[in-house]
Amino acid sequence: MKKIYQKHGDKIQDPKLVVDYDPLFKGVLGTGINRREFLAMGALAALNGAMPAPLFAKERKWNPVVKIGYIPITDAAALLVAHELGFFKNEGIDSVKPTLIRGWSPLVEAFASHRFNLTHMLIPIPIWMRYNNNFPVKITAWDHTNGSAVVVGRHSGIESPKDFGGKQFAVPYWYSIHNIVSQRILQEAGIKPVIRPQNAKLAPDECNFLVLAPPSMPPALAAKNIDAYCVAEPFNALGELKAGGKVLRFTGDVWKGHPCCVVVMHEADTMDPDRAAWSQGVHNAVVAAQIYLAENRKSMAQMLSRDGKGYLPFPKEIVERAMLFYDPAYYKNPNAIKHPEWGMDRINFQAWPYRSATELVVSDLKRTVVTGDAAFLDTLTPEHVANDLVNYDFIKKALEANPKWRADPSVPATGDPYTRKEVVEV
Repeated sequence: MKKIYQKHGDKIQDPKLVVDYDPLFKGVLGTGINRREFLAMGALAALNGAMPAPLFAKERKWNPVVKIGYIPITDAAALLVAHELGFFKNEGIDSVKPTLIRGWSPLVEAFASHRFNLTHMLIPIPIWMRYNNNFPVKITAWDHTNGSAVVVGRHSGIESPKDFGGKQFAVPYWYSIHNIVSQRILQEAGIKPVIRPQNAKLAPDECNFLVLAPPSMPPALAAKNIDAYCVAEPFNALGELKAGGKVLRFTGDVWKGHPCCVVVMHEADTMDPDRAAWSQGVHNAVVAAQIYLAENRKSMAQMLSRDGKGYLPFPKEIVERAMLFYDPAYYKNPNAIKHPEWGMDRINFQAWPYRSATELVVSDLKRTVVTGDAAFLDTLTPEHVANDLVNYDFIKKALEANPKWRADPSVPATGDPYTRKEVVEV
């Protein structure tokens, strides 16, 4: 790992707490980057976020070994734990060590080329892949629920959503739950999300959205090149502890038990009868890993961290905060947790892909500002996507064999656990 010192005010932070950032943004961590350089990098990131069509590649020969690609975020925890603790092996399935990928576009492209046969993706990405690019992808489960936040810089003067006028706001991808929820928060506060060059003049009621890779967000916030970001953990915990940021709102306190990253597979792996037992075993392992994660958060945070097995390039205190710390008494200035009665955690782990949530994602995407050609959304109905994009068979069998999943707070406490009404309160 390359050790790079990060300037933060008058302090030079411990390089051991700095992750290996994408080469495109490594200058953000240095002491010599200027505003012009950052603007140029932001333009390139925006192009990357526009999501070029993935290259189609035919599967040469099916290989039953699980090959996982992942972004270094806690969203991937269930897949990582399933490999590390041998839950795949318990199902008679071999898996190789998961491969860390540092950007969403490279992960999409690697999956599309069949380098990986199991991965996690932001829930809007497979929508884009299947319906804008006709790529045969299937959502087969949820990786987790909640697990993200809006973080603002202490320099920004932002104390509430109405303060975002004239500010620069980073999201990890245009097709992300972060972009969807953040824009909903701002729109309800009377702020108009726009996508413009970062040196463009903004109206008092406009907030400029840009795409940054998750590892680039905390250093950009510390350097005051952005005012806020919304992203998955542990980059919110990192922003709090090491980049002069504070949590304005947890997304799971806006949308109760919302999906973020989902488990995706190639459609052939869900349809070929000869692969059915393999696919079922994969989902049995994922559910077992989720239950184990929920019951052993501290030890799993340690295992995943750089101080453990190194799946996430962060010290254990950062990962533990991301997995465990959700205190309404602490998060009150601003009031980042307005609904403690919901019983949410900072991140939760359950796999059932609620139709109602998929439908809401599709509906909200239609009103979310993105770059590129989004006309394909006009032809989609939420019901069609929920029926066509998601395979429910393997995960339902896995959940029925593991009733502990029903204890997760995102699952209705009474009635049918497989259906729920989505609750969104900004």
